[in-house]
Amino acid sequence: MNSPASAHGPAGTTSSSSSSSSNTPPTSPDTSAPAPAHAVPRGEVAFGLDTFGDVTVDRAGRPVHHAQVLRDVVEQGVLADTVGVDAFGIGEHHRPDFAVSAPDIVLAGIATRTERITLGSAVTVLSSDDPIRVHQRFATIDALSNGRAEVVLGRGSFTESFPLFGFDLQQYEQLFSEKLDLFSALLPEGPVTWSGDLRPPLVNQHVYPKTEGGLASWIAVGGSPESVVRAARYRQPLMLAIIGGPAGRFAPFADLYREANTQLAGKDAPRLPIAVHSPGFVAETDAKAAELAMPHWITNRNQIGRERGWGDATEADFHREVRSGAMYVGSPETVAQKIATTVRTLGLDRFDLKYASGPTPHDDLMTSVDLYGRKVIPRVRELLAEAEFTPGVPQVVSRL
Repeated sequence: MNSPASAHGPAGTTSSSSSSSSNTPPTSPDTSAPAPAHAVPRGEVAFGLDTFGDVTVDRAGRPVHHAQVLRDVVEQGVLADTVGVDAFGIGEHHRPDFAVSAPDIVLAGIATRTERITLGSAVTVLSSDDPIRVHQRFATIDALSNGRAEVVLGRGSFTESFPLFGFDLQQYEQLFSEKLDLFSALLPEGPVTWSGDLRPPLVNQHVYPKTEGGLASWIAVGGSPESVVRAARYRQPLMLAIIGGPAGRFAPFADLYREANTQLAGKDAPRLPIAVHSPGFVAETDAKAAELAMPHWITNRNQIGRERGWGDATEADFHREVRSGAMYVGSPETVAQKIATTVRTLGLDRFDLKYASGPTPHDDLMTSVDLYGRKVIPRVRELLAEAEFTPGVPQVVSRL
């Protein structure tokens, strides 16, 4: 997951064949096949930004229309490309406090206005989608962007898409397992013969459009050992969603993923990347960042918390997460230091910052994007160089 050109494997992958007879992940991958589109090509950490298209407010505190939020997300993505951010991800929700229900459409709009940035989902809720349509949509984005598309597959932390699209929550686990199996069978882009329990089988079926160099994909997990091993079984890169508590808690999961890849694919198989997605916000000073981010984070956290039976969050909770948890909030130097520590602790190949939470105004989001690209990323690279960090090799640093 570095530059767009190096994020994809050989074009010859489009002629290979895929097949599966059940929804059980493969346990003996063919390591003689071409390297996956997402194999790590060079020793440099990538830095991305993620947004869920949270409905923002204007300076008077009035909610902005969903249509304007969508246009603003496009502008944020274009700015991220301009200031040197490596990847831009857009999440999927189907509720009033988020404007983006079709991230692939927004990404296609950004694709036509950007030159170098990788464009992906954060995440695609595969359980309530059609794997074939997901592949088709992101293959289309890949064409429009000249090979810069990726898809991050997950189950999501909300379930509103299940009743909306007519899926049974009682089949929550089975839906994701079977659909992930089918999607994985599509990645080689050859004829697919596949069968499962929840949809009719495919027999020697091609899916179009084909990509020019393979479609990059990740599996996002919240940190269960079973999900980590499943990503390794499918030879998919791992995106760890760390949204609360210290990042160091996830070191065992990163280690487990590397060990599982070695055992399942062999020590000579191409190394696959590990990334982290965490929330944060960047402003010129620590005090300004807290002033701008805290009220909107509390609004967002408490709205969701009341739906799920949590107690209300406080300013003390915010500051605790910033100080020692999963919030990367502060000046460029403060945020860079914390990101560098996380990258070193987990041996990461990529770090994605969800650059605001809640109804933060668009202008403040643009400032956060700008500072992340112009100041945070270069500073993190300096810190990693000083530490002689090699991606994929964790370093012993103080746990966050």
